[in-house]
Amino acid sequence: MSEESAVVTGKKPFVPGKSLLTPFNIIAGIIVIVGLFITVLRFTKGLGTVTNLDDNYPWGIWIGFDLLAGVALAAGGYVTSAAVYIFGMKRFHSAVRPAILTGFLGYALVVFALHYDVGRAWRLPYPFIMQQGTTSLLFEVAACVALYLTVLFIECTPAPLEWLGFKKARNIAVKLTMLLTIFGVVLSTLHQSSLGALFLLAPSKLHPLWYSGYLPVFFFVSSIIAGLSMVIFESTLSHHYFADKMDETHMNEKEGVALGFGKAASLVLAGYFSIKVIGIAVDNNWHYLATGYGAWFLVELIGFIALPCLLYAVGVREKNLTLIKWTSGLAVLGIIINRLNVCLIAFNWHLPSEDKYFPHWMEIGISVFIVTVGILVFRFVVTRMPILYEHPDYKDSH
Repeated sequence: MSEESAVVTGKKPFVPGKSLLTPFNIIAGIIVIVGLFITVLRFTKGLGTVTNLDDNYPWGIWIGFDLLAGVALAAGGYVTSAAVYIFGMKRFHSAVRPAILTGFLGYALVVFALHYDVGRAWRLPYPFIMQQGTTSLLFEVAACVALYLTVLFIECTPAPLEWLGFKKARNIAVKLTMLLTIFGVVLSTLHQSSLGALFLLAPSKLHPLWYSGYLPVFFFVSSIIAGLSMVIFESTLSHHYFADKMDETHMNEKEGVALGFGKAASLVLAGYFSIKVIGIAVDNNWHYLATGYGAWFLVELIGFIALPCLLYAVGVREKNLTLIKWTSGLAVLGIIINRLNVCLIAFNWHLPSEDKYFPHWMEIGISVFIVTVGILVFRFVVTRMPILYEHPDYKDSH
C-alpha cells in the first residue's frame, strides 16, 4: 500500500524491510522445512513410509482432518456471501472478503492435501476425463469442490485487482457477485451433504451412534455452524493481529458481526442437536449410550453441540463478545471432532484396539504444514491487499 493510500485509509503501510526474525516466522519456517522434507519422502518413498494407513484404514487423518474438517471449516465463504448478497444483510458486509479469502484458501489447501493422500497424485483429474456421467458420490464431491474452488477464486479477484489497479477487470468481477453467490450456495449444499453420504456406504463399519440415514443432513447443517463459527473465530484473530490494517468500517462492524453470527450459530446448533437426537430415536440406538462409545458420543453431543448452543445464546443476550469469541473456538473444535469421529474414531469400531489406526507423526506433520501454509498465505494477502479495509478508490461501491 502506498503512503498516499495509507493516509486516506488511516492505516500503516506495509513495510517490506521489517525484521523477519520474529518468533512466529521462526516457528513457521521450521514447520515449512520439516513439511517439505516429509513431502520429498512421501513422493519418493511412497505412502507406506510416512503413514500408518492399511487395508482397514485407507483414509487417515489427511482425509478426516485435512479434507472433511477442512471443507466444513471453509464454509464461511458461502454462508457469509449468502447472508449479505442473497438475504440482504448488508451490515455484515465487512466480513465478506475475509470469509471468502478464508474459504478459498481452505478449499485450495484441501485440493493440495489430496495430492498427498492419492496414490498417484498426477492422476487426480483423471475422473473428469475418463468417467463422464459417473454416478459415484466421490465424483460428485470432486466435481462440486473443483467448481466451487473456481467460484471462490473469481469471488476473491476484486481485492487483488484493486491492489493491482485493474479497474475494468475488477468491475466485471463485482458484477458477477450475485450469480457466483447463488452458484456457490448450490454447489456447497451438494458437496457438503455428499461428504456425509459417502459414509452411508459403510453401515457395518461406522458405529451405529454416528451412522444414520440423516448423515448428509448432519454434514450440511454442521457445515453452516462451522462457517458461522469460523467467521467469528477468524475475525477475532484478525482484529488481534491485523488491527492496523483495518479501516473504521471494519472496526465499527466487528461487534455486530459477532452478535449476528453468534445468534445464527446458536439457532442452527439448536436445530442440529434436535436432528441428532431424532437420528438416535429413529434407529432406536438408545442402548448404545450406555457403552464406552456412547459416553464419547454424549461428550460430542452435549459438550460440543448443546454447550456451544447455550453459550452463544447467553453471549448474544448479554452482549458478551468475549464469551461469543471463545464459544466460536469451542464450536470449531466440535466440528473437527465430529469429522474425526465419523472418519476415524468411530470407524471400524468392532476391530480390536491393536488393529486401530493412529496417525504416523509424519501424517500429523503434513497436516500442520498445510495449516501453516494457509496462515502464511492469509497473512501475506491481508497485509497487502484490501481485505480488511475498503480501497480508497472504491469506497461504498458495494
